[in-house]
Formats: sequence, structure tokens, C-alpha cells
Amino acid sequence: MDIDSLKFDSHGLIPAVVQDFYTKKVLTVAYMNRESLEITLREKRTCFWSRSRKELWRKGETSGNVQHVVSVTADCDADALVVEVIKDGPACHLGTDSCFTNLLFEDETVQRFSLDALYGLLEGRNKERPEGSYTTYLFEKGREKILKKVGEECTEVIIGAMKDSREETIYEISDLCYHVLVLMVESGITLDDIRRELASRHVIDHKVKQETMR
Repeated sequence: MDIDSLKFDSHGLIPAVVQDFYTKKVLTVAYMNRESLEITLREKRTCFWSRSRKELWRKGETSGNVQHVVSVTADCDADALVVEVIKDGPACHLGTDSCFTNLLFEDETVQRFSLDALYGLLEGRNKERPEGSYTTYLFEKGREKILKKVGEECTEVIIGAMKDSREETIYEISDLCYHVLVLMVESGITLDDIRRELASRHVIDHKVKQETMR
């Protein structure tokens, strides 16, 4: 598919839903005209058309919060785009990760879980330090205690796996993940830091595989 196949509206615009490549979270909805889309594809950085200012708007041009484009996909009618990006900073001009922060409705009977949500919860525990919380206890005891727990959970994972107990191994890996996340929050390491590191290793691993096949 190419740009000529897209259906721009009467103002020459097409809506672009910007989505985090790693978390799949919707970051913002903006508009592109043909020129801004061409710039986006050429520079691999999001460029939009500002309807209020009537001018091109390269995301991060002044804030530094650049969005590096991974993919651009059109919908079935070719009149809307989904743009997957790897972001350098907050997507919203208010400084939040996403522009979509005002919850209107949520079905409380549906349990939602993500590592990002858990990480955010742990960040809150670290700032607020509520009494009676095990996470608060770990943060107050400090890095030495957190590292000790990480080491203990590593051992428990090994024991569970050696016993060939799937259920126990899952349980202990979950404990390990939790304590590693606590360590990350305490050390100021984000999930995006880990994603970027793993992504770089994926590229290296892919190259190594290619070389060994020659």
C-alpha cells in the first residue's frame, strides 16, 4: 500500500493513532496531511499537521520527546492510521506518558494486569510508603535487603525447576519478577530501559544467526 491509496478528508487530513510499540498503549491521536506523512516516513519520526496553528509539527522539536516510528498501518477503509513508535519521553504536552488519562468508565469485574501497571504501583509505594505494606518494608530496609530477597527468590526458582514442578516454578518466578521490579524502582531503572536493552540484543542475536547460516 502507498500514500496514493489513502483517503484524506476534505481538509487534506487523516487521523493518526499513535501507539507505544512496546506496551501497545495509545499515546495520542493527531492528524497528518500528505506532507507530514511523507516526512514521517522519510525521517522515521512522527510529524503531524497542527490544526490550531495551521503548520507542520515535528513531535519533540522543542520538547525533545521524539517518537521514533516503527510502523505505519492503514485501516480497512484507508482513512485512518495507526503509528507504532518508540518514544524518548512523555507523549502529552502535560508531561504524562499518554494523552489518555481521564478515565470515564472501567468494568471493575475485569481484572487487568501488566508489568507497567505493577511497576507504577511499586513507584507509588516507594513515594507514599503506606504502613503495613510489604513493599514499603522493602524500600525502607534499602537495597541490601532487596538484593537479599532477589537472591533468595533466584534460589527458589532453581529449586522449583529442579523438582520439575511447573506450578511451583511459576509461583517462584512470579516472586522473583516482583522483587526484581522493586529493585528496578529503587535503582531508578525503568521497564523501557530493559525493553531497549533486550531489543538491542535481539538485533545482535539476529545478526549472529545470519552469520552462522552462511
